[in-house]
Amino acid sequence: MEEKLALRIQLFRESGQVRPPVADFVAAELRSLSDEGRAVTEDTAGMLTSHLMMALTRLLDGQPIEEFVTDDQVAAELAGHPEALARARTVAARAERDLGAALPESEINFLAMHLAVLAQRPTAF
Repeated sequence: MEEKLALRIQLFRESGQVRPPVADFVAAELRSLSDEGRAVTEDTAGMLTSHLMMALTRLLDGQPIEEFVTDDQVAAELAGHPEALARARTVAARAERDLGAALPESEINFLAMHLAVLAQRPTAF
């Protein structure tokens, strides 16, 4: 993993903003994307990293995650990126299994948007 992105995760962990299992889970997901040849860097995946860590932390802390008024718009945009939506659902299923954090549909859609943007970047190879 790129040093700057690893530092982002480390700062979230050391500041206590996220639990260690959440940081580990997100780091593993990023490594998986990188292993598939995606260019996973601070520039390409920084927002994805922060968003996913904070969403999972809020769920584990019992804080509600509100539905967004843009959910329909986001879902429409995802129609052209079924692979990103499928990947987001897979990540969400792992998060529920491994962490006990069930991401709501709106968070899955936002995760899919991040993944769709990442997929449009040149690969690391």
